[in-house]
Amino acid sequence: MGTEANREHLGTSDEAGLGGQVRSAVGLLYRRFRSERPEGTLGDTALDVLTWLHKHGPRTLTELSEDAHVAPASMSQSVNRLTSAGYAVRTPDPKDRRKVLIGTTPEGAELALATRARRNTWLDEQLHALSPDDQRAIARACELLRDIAGA
Repeated sequence: MGTEANREHLGTSDEAGLGGQVRSAVGLLYRRFRSERPEGTLGDTALDVLTWLHKHGPRTLTELSEDAHVAPASMSQSVNRLTSAGYAVRTPDPKDRRKVLIGTTPEGAELALATRARRNTWLDEQLHALSPDDQRAIARACELLRDIAGA
């Protein structure tokens, strides 16, 4: 795909600048990842919280809110959806009985793994369809984006 076609495909133009192009591409990719999820009653936010819990282990509501950069009230709604659906459970913190930890249930862990696998499969298929040169270009772009994120 040529440069002009890439710009049209990403919905960008020279006026947007490189930063705009990166934001647009990352946003499109993020929305596409979110669409690659198992069917069910959980919304994107609750599914993101479940995946986070599975990857990082039990957290307090405050920790989850801080990790996701959302208000505790918003996080509480997501946690309530997860617990009422049987995907998460609240347990007393063994280190501080005044706190409550939220963790995944076996069903929640299974859903988190299935979601990750589905997203990974989709992305791997897209990447394998690219030419070796394009794959190398994306690998290099990933290195640079990680450097920028770490700055």
